[in-house]
Amino acid sequence: MRKLKDNLLKSLIYLSAFITVGILVWILGYVFSNGIGLINWNFISNEYNEKTSYVEVKITNTPLSINQESLNEKAFYNQKVDKPLSDAIYSEKLGIAVMEVEHSLRGKKENQFIVAYIENGSEAGEALDKSGKKIGINLGDVITKIDGEALEGKDLKDLNAIVSGSNESLVKITKPGYGVLTNIVTTLYMIILSLSIAAPIGILAAIYLVEYAKPGKLVNVIRFATESLSGIPSIIFGLFGMAFFVVFLKFNLSLLSGALTISIILLPVIIRSTEEALKSVPDAYREASYGLGATKLQTISKIIIPSAIPGILVAVILSIGRIVGESAALLLTAGTVAKIPESLFASGSTLTVQAYYVAKEEANIQMACAIGIVVIVLIIVLNILAKLISKIFNKANY
Repeated sequence: MRKLKDNLLKSLIYLSAFITVGILVWILGYVFSNGIGLINWNFISNEYNEKTSYVEVKITNTPLSINQESLNEKAFYNQKVDKPLSDAIYSEKLGIAVMEVEHSLRGKKENQFIVAYIENGSEAGEALDKSGKKIGINLGDVITKIDGEALEGKDLKDLNAIVSGSNESLVKITKPGYGVLTNIVTTLYMIILSLSIAAPIGILAAIYLVEYAKPGKLVNVIRFATESLSGIPSIIFGLFGMAFFVVFLKFNLSLLSGALTISIILLPVIIRSTEEALKSVPDAYREASYGLGATKLQTISKIIIPSAIPGILVAVILSIGRIVGESAALLLTAGTVAKIPESLFASGSTLTVQAYYVAKEEANIQMACAIGIVVIVLIIVLNILAKLISKIFNKANY
């Protein structure tokens, strides 16, 4: 009977482990299977919103340096969302080759004329917009008009004829969107800014609790506050951040409002993890330092903190994961504008906020899953970097 109970308990333990791993694999499999089709360099390097501009290209005679067969082989098109409908047609006057493709994204199909090749020395890369800003024509840009004439319905062989009568051509281009560059940059900004605020406060508070505070009501109140903060849902922090930082302090929906709100969320994690790291430093280190005549502050800064660095880095790693994964609080404080914040008071959308937006507002599960893949990879990369730093400090201290 006893052996039967042991085997039953052992089976339950194995079953629980397999269920846990199975759920994780199923979730990751669902995200990757739905989103991997959109992952490419353009998805990483493009902004989410398309940008349409008029650019002026100087007319030159730039001969093609390769043959037509090589041109077709080198022609750029996004294989995951574009289907080529013609060979690439090269214009010596513009120094670019244009290709007609069937563009398919988010369930919509449309024919587009994209820049498939740019010859070395072409003036297209130096093109200026109407304000005189250099934006250039790049691979993958969609061309809709040249000198006021729409390309739709035209034979691409007419392209040279359109631009033959002038020294400059006014080209209407659309920079392709549906990328996450702005969201990645905003997420990194949020990580740096939030940790810059929360880490010093949390680490110093932990040092006070471990090294200076005497057991009593004050310490009990501080520990109760940190435990209570760790149990409050993030939407509550978001409501507070919106009422206090956004409305009362008039920071508006901005990077600063979001970072200050996230900093409050991070404090319990940083304080408790740092506190445990400081407690793990043997008392013999402190006694040896005092015996050599060091002051308490010297002991803390030269002995205790360096020895506790690996544990403090664990707190930082956990905090980075919390920042990257947070969405509810940032929706109410940082906003959903998919562009790189130009200042601390500008709005921006992180990766998880953008994933929420495209899933809820556009019902685009494929795009949301693709963003989820980027989030997973970003967290893995940041964790690897943090562990490498931890190993470096471990080798330096022991």
